[in-house]
Amino acid sequence: MGDIFNLSGRVAIVTGGSRGIGKMIATEFVKRGVKVYITARKAEPCIATAEELSEFGECIALPHNLSKNEDLDAFVTEIKGRESKLDILVNNAGAAWTATYDEFPESGWDKVMDLNLKALFFLTQKLTPLLRKSGNPSQPAKVINIASIDGIHNARHEAYSYAASKAGLIHLTRRMAKRLVSENIHINAIAPGAFASDMNLWARDNPDEVAQRIPAQRIGKPSDIAGTAVYMCSSAGDYLVGITIAVDGGIAYAS
Repeated sequence: MGDIFNLSGRVAIVTGGSRGIGKMIATEFVKRGVKVYITARKAEPCIATAEELSEFGECIALPHNLSKNEDLDAFVTEIKGRESKLDILVNNAGAAWTATYDEFPESGWDKVMDLNLKALFFLTQKLTPLLRKSGNPSQPAKVINIASIDGIHNARHEAYSYAASKAGLIHLTRRMAKRLVSENIHINAIAPGAFASDMNLWARDNPDEVAQRIPAQRIGKPSDIAGTAVYMCSSAGDYLVGITIAVDGGIAYAS
């Protein structure tokens, strides 16, 4: 019996791959022999991360701001010029905005919704032809949408558009999965909890304090999130369709 977690030789895109959860996933993919394209809004960190990860395998930086339609189209065009098929897409790029209920601005709503839902949908749509060319009954193409436990339970902070976008993404994942499973494209989601990242400064800067609120008594490690992504994208996860896995130490379902 072969390694059911083998990913070697596959081609993947990880959006928001220059830091945080995206970088954690991209790092493990590269180490497992995946050719990984990472994209991010800021060019310098994106290029620096690709150079860092290239010590382990093949990682290519294509910096783009996916919240802008023209930049999203340029990224898709560049990918199509480089690859004839795509095995894995990890939709990780996202934004958050926190403000009190009475002061929450429309700009904070639009920025988060545009990137976390709108851009994610249209990027996947535009890359679907490459996913179709990869997927087959014995090895489906895989899409992972990075949601959040804030889309499952009520978080303490007032991030209204973020919570709404992640709840919407969980259902969007189900809707897209139903449409594309017959074409050998399996779409699932991961809902991370507290991981040390620029998106979650509280967990990054106060891990011991945060751990007190988590049933598992610690924040997430890179291997926690990366291991789940490997499982989903390998043949071990071929029977997962439309599901969201909470990787959160028990916050959403055991607290």
